[in-house]
Amino acid sequence: MLTVSRLAGTCGLSRSTVLYYESIGLLKPARRSAGNYRVYGEKDAARLLRIRLWRESGLTLEDIRALLDQPDSNASAILKRRLETLSAEIERLRGHQHAIAALLGQSAFRRSRVVTKDKLVSIMRGAGLTEADMHRFHVEFEKSAPQEHQEFLEFLHIPADEVKSIRESSRKA
Repeated sequence: MLTVSRLAGTCGLSRSTVLYYESIGLLKPARRSAGNYRVYGEKDAARLLRIRLWRESGLTLEDIRALLDQPDSNASAILKRRLETLSAEIERLRGHQHAIAALLGQSAFRRSRVVTKDKLVSIMRGAGLTEADMHRFHVEFEKSAPQEHQEFLEFLHIPADEVKSIRESSRKA
């Protein structure tokens, strides 16, 4: 048998979250102890873990209640609806990305030299990075996002021939 705090810890949640789920009827205590403490069993822990998994998937509490109240219901319909909602949200955020990128692409933004190569190198050295550390940074950047690496180097107003040299040495490593 588990107390509220132990149940919460076992499931990776806060005590207040467990009590909230109980207050809205998603979780019910198995019984009360002689000292009037809530006591939960393994079934409660399993139920709470399912609730946590569904919450981490972004399901609403209403959807979770439907899944718990109707265990034979078609969970895939609820999950598919959530997936569609996520896809729409991702598209909306991509639109924001493109709008911001377009703003950054405007000539007024390009001309502003807020961060230069020299400033960045100075900051990185100040943070304790060595030349080898900085080279590893470029190697990883080039490997994981080559186009963004190119754009980043251009943003720092590094001459084209130096950008080419940095990228080539990053690829060879």
